[in-house]
Amino acid sequence: MATNEEMAAHLLSCYDTIFMVLGESAPTFTNDAYVVRTFEMARAFGELALELRESLDASDLKGPAVLEAVLRQAANYDDSGAMTLYAMAMVVGPRLLVSLLDARNALVEGGDLRELFNHGSQMVVAEIVATGESAKHQSPIDDPAWQAAALDLGNTLDDAGNAESLGVSH
Repeated sequence: MATNEEMAAHLLSCYDTIFMVLGESAPTFTNDAYVVRTFEMARAFGELALELRESLDASDLKGPAVLEAVLRQAANYDDSGAMTLYAMAMVVGPRLLVSLLDARNALVEGGDLRELFNHGSQMVVAEIVATGESAKHQSPIDDPAWQAAALDLGNTLDDAGNAESLGVSH
């Protein structure tokens, strides 16, 4: 069983990875609405990382390689930014919510961490909702190849064993 600090450090590494990849990817996208949404999402995950970092004695954490790979795969596939936002809203975000719930449920006397994990969950949900709002004003993507690539993102995480890749049980 992971300690409170190990769970928090793992989530911090996920937040940092998301912040880094989204921040790097956003300026390369061609759809202005998706550029803005991706920057806003990157900022939100940067904020979550800072909050956790203030509670931990953590430095030089390396996030899950599969998380970075999935986000980079999404950014490289679709230069509009739609695939990256899909990845965050439909692939990474829900798995991150499960990891936050698992971490919260596994806490041993972690009042401050419980509050940070609750805030993390609220932020992830808010970002998923904001992404849906942004996407509903865009043209639908009716491309079987795009849809297959989107499905592949989830398969990549599942094949890596998402309990190990984004979860808190090591």
